Amino acid sequence: MWSDDPIVKLALAFGALSLVSVGGAPAMMPEIHRLAVVVNGWHTNAEFARDMALAQSAPGPNFMMISLVGWRVAGFPGLMAATLAAIIPSSIIAFIVGRLYTRFSQKDWFNVARSALPPIVLGLIVASGVVTAGAAVSGAIGFGIVILSAAIVALTSRNPLVAIGAGALIGLIAGRLGFL
Repeated sequence: MWSDDPIVKLALAFGALSLVSVGGAPAMMPEIHRLAVVVNGWHTNAEFARDMALAQSAPGPNFMMISLVGWRVAGFPGLMAATLAAIIPSSIIAFIVGRLYTRFSQKDWFNVARSALPPIVLGLIVASGVVTAGAAVSGAIGFGIVILSAAIVALTSRNPLVAIGAGALIGLIAGRLGFL
């Protein structure tokens, strides 16, 4: 059956996700996690968390996670299939929306729809953080690092690198003491 081909499965999964994604790659992470870990078993939670960390730390778009899933499943052909399937449909939609924006931007209904999108995107990004933390956290120390990092970012005006550094330091100390 053609749907058993991993390249086809990647293209169908990420092509469909591309059609309904709002908010970019960070907002898609919960669904990428579900597809890669729960539905298809392409990743374990630990592998997903490692690839997510790699995608976030590398320069360039957060979109790299989709390419990493494709790479893990089927090498370079999988990377290309996942990446192109995620880019092409959403690019077509962006083009169409751009055309609609110039045509309808003065209409009241269009402005209502446009103002409704930021809270939706924010909710999707928060869900992405929860799913990613859930995949990466193991035990009370990991949970504490996540809570501390979120508090630093949300409640202070400090650079997020402070949260990353604090989490890394706590993790290093906990690992040296045998808690991790």
